Amino acid sequence: MHLVKENHADGGHAPRIAWHPAFVEALAMELDAYLDILEFHPETQLTSEPLRIDCVVVKKAKGVTIEKNIAAIFRGTNLIEYKSPGDYVSVRGFYRVCAYACLYTSIEGTPVTDITISIVQSRHPRGLIEHLEKVCGYTVEKTRPGIYTVVGNVFPIQIVDTRRLEKTENLWLKGLSNKLETPTARKIIDEANLRGKGARLGAYLDAVFRANAAAIQEAMKMGETAVTFESVLEEAGLIAKWRAEGEAIGRAEAKAEAEAKALEIARSLIEMGLSVEEIASATKLGVEKVEGLYERQ
Repeated sequence: MHLVKENHADGGHAPRIAWHPAFVEALAMELDAYLDILEFHPETQLTSEPLRIDCVVVKKAKGVTIEKNIAAIFRGTNLIEYKSPGDYVSVRGFYRVCAYACLYTSIEGTPVTDITISIVQSRHPRGLIEHLEKVCGYTVEKTRPGIYTVVGNVFPIQIVDTRRLEKTENLWLKGLSNKLETPTARKIIDEANLRGKGARLGAYLDAVFRANAAAIQEAMKMGETAVTFESVLEEAGLIAKWRAEGEAIGRAEAKAEAEAKALEIARSLIEMGLSVEEIASATKLGVEKVEGLYERQ
């Protein structure tokens, strides 16, 4: 089994990796034990304009305490801003997220006391923490590995550095990386297979595999792992998706190659003195394209 080849006839650029839907699936897996009391609303639109928060997690059972480290601050409505690998929330971005929370409570009528903010990124928020402490007068405490709690704002806020989360506690968020280690790749697949969650992890596995092709290929060489990978990817619908992408790329490359040959023939026919209409008919290029060749000859 091979991963889909990341090249294209239009210049060889790989498609953008869909990190955000992958993050929502990772978040749901991290909070798998609480899915009966949580609702996940990806890319919640806040206004009629294109203004969205990456994920809103609503706790349906108000009296239940969530003990998971990344959700210890959760209240009824929890707004989550996620940054893909290499990106981070700047000081300006922090205020924008706070504005989202204010908009949400204004539009939805949710009490301010029922809202929390989580910022999730794969980078230590050193500059932001310095600003919050020195300029805003907030207190920022490292409450758990990779989790920094901000005290002083009207909304409870936490900043999560996924790189510093514990592997044993947060496999799914730590795995949402473009620097995945081979043992972690194996662990992700083993867990998905063990839990039978492949169907719920299509976006997650797609993003992780595209971003870490080398690590995935190495993991697949170990023992019977390839068989497990195959079944999980099949369940997630990724094998069919990647096969379709590969076929589409093949068709595009074949079309480009055929057109290049037709253009070469057309240039030869121009030199032989054939008319535009005759050349267009012979090469199936179309009159406008042949006229363009005449102009460049």
